[in-house]
Amino acid sequence: QVQLVQSGGGLVQAGGSLRLSCAASGRTFSRYAMAWFRQAPGKDRDFVAVISGSGDTTDYADSVKDRFTISRDNAKNTVYLQMNSLKPEDTAVYYCATGVRGPLRTDWNYGSWGQGTQVTVSS
Repeated sequence: QVQLVQSGGGLVQAGGSLRLSCAASGRTFSRYAMAWFRQAPGKDRDFVAVISGSGDTTDYADSVKDRFTISRDNAKNTVYLQMNSLKPEDTAVYYCATGVRGPLRTDWNYGSWGQGTQVTVSS
């Protein structure tokens, strides 16, 4: 069973930047897609971004496209989410995930999750 440990996040003003990291252990990291989801208070968990095992293919939610960048370093078993031009509506708990079986944008298709990290964007 893969384990995912997240770091990063915190409080930032609107227009600022943050980078989230998610370190994986327990299996061959580079074989599997990695994704980021987020959940704002009182809302469902939403897809943010996903990256293929090789890192060649990425996909983003429309709400973060051109502001967020997902990347991975397979030598370090780590996936990153660089978040720029942050907005108050980006405030949420962010989760990394892997072990997907099925559509990549659907959270219940993922079998392993990080512990979550809070991102708060003040206006």
